[in-house]
Amino acid sequence: MNQHAYTDAEISGVYRAIRERRDVRHFKRGPLEPGQLERFLTAAHHGPSVGYMQPWRFVRITDAALRAHIHAHVNEERIKTAEALGRRAEEFMRLKVEGILECAEVLVVGLIDKRDQYVFGRRTMPEMDLASAACALQNFWLAARAEGIGAGWVSMFDPRQLRDIVGMPEGSQPIAVLCVGQVHEFYTAPMLELEKWDQRRPLSEILFENSWDNKA
Repeated sequence: MNQHAYTDAEISGVYRAIRERRDVRHFKRGPLEPGQLERFLTAAHHGPSVGYMQPWRFVRITDAALRAHIHAHVNEERIKTAEALGRRAEEFMRLKVEGILECAEVLVVGLIDKRDQYVFGRRTMPEMDLASAACALQNFWLAARAEGIGAGWVSMFDPRQLRDIVGMPEGSQPIAVLCVGQVHEFYTAPMLELEKWDQRRPLSEILFENSWDNKA
């Protein structure tokens, strides 16, 4: 027996949260319970980071006009994305891609400025700051799902424009508009899978042994 392992019930809860986590677009109006947002942010802040640089920053949007401004900008990018999709444009426009106006909380998540000062783990792969922040966001997502709260990562925006909208410093980079709130129900599968946009690949397609052309 592994003395470091959690109990069977705890292990089951971890895997359930991973399996049932969803990128949520449909929210039920109403606030979060006191303390929930802080717990989710604390979970995010416990995420792993290359060189312990902790590159993530969260801007909580509490001003209604600012939220509407962000929504308008995201919608502009949504239309541009549809135009870039060509034959799938009409299909794309039928999808709900954000819940900015309906959710309880909106957070703009960004990477810090002066990131070039952090070399540890990033000398040949500077994008590891983004990978670290993505780990933090996954922690947030899983904590929220465990408490029955939905979260949705919106990435349809121009980073430079969104940076200006929320007053981030030059050199920083927004990577997400995070929508958080209560839901009527969680999707039984990822929304884009339910909408027939794409489907999850089998494990056999993504696992290799020793070389890229040798499937495990």
